[in-house]
Amino acid sequence: MTTGKTRAGRKGRDLAVGGLFTALIAVGAFIQITIPVQPVPMHVTMQFFFVILSGLLLGAKRSLLSVCTYLMLGLCGFPIFASGGGPAYLLKPTFGFLMGFAAAGYLCGRVYALKRRASFSWLLFSAFWGLLADYGCGMLYFYFCSNYVLGVEVGWRLVFINCFLLTVGQDFVLCVLAAMLAKRLIPVLENL
Repeated sequence: MTTGKTRAGRKGRDLAVGGLFTALIAVGAFIQITIPVQPVPMHVTMQFFFVILSGLLLGAKRSLLSVCTYLMLGLCGFPIFASGGGPAYLLKPTFGFLMGFAAAGYLCGRVYALKRRASFSWLLFSAFWGLLADYGCGMLYFYFCSNYVLGVEVGWRLVFINCFLLTVGQDFVLCVLAAMLAKRLIPVLENL
C-alpha cells in the first residue's frame, strides 16, 4: 500500500518531468531548419523529437498534458512556437502540426503501453504512429485553414508535397533518434 507521502512524491515528480518536457518542446522550436516554400514556409524543428520522447517516457496522458501546456503557453503569447506565439497563430496553416503534437504524444504513448517492451523495434513502431498522427492533423489543418479561412487556394497535391514529402524524412529520423534514446532511458527511469 502506498502512503500519502509516496503518492505526493510521485505527483511532484510527474509534475516536474511534465514541466521539463514542456520546456524541452519549447526549446526545440528554436532548433530549426526552414524550408522556404510557398504559400507558407515549413519548419523542421526538434520539437517533434521531444514530443515523441515524451510519449515514450511519460505515457499517453502525461505527454498529452505536457504538450497541451506548451500549446496554451504559446497561444497566450509566449514566443515559444517556431515563428513566435499568440492567438493569431491559430490562423497559420502550419498550426495543425502543433496541434498534431498533442495527438502524436498521446498516440505514441498509447501504442507503447500496449506491450510496454523497451525493444527498439517496438519503440520505433510506437513513434511511427505518433508521426502519422502529427502529419494527419497537420495536413488536414493546412488544407482547410488555407482554403476556407485564409482564402488561399491550395490543392491536395501542394499539401502532400509541402507538408509531407519535404519534411517527413527528417521527422522519421527524429523518430529513430527518440526510439534509440528512449531505449536507453526507460530502464534508468524504471530503476528510479
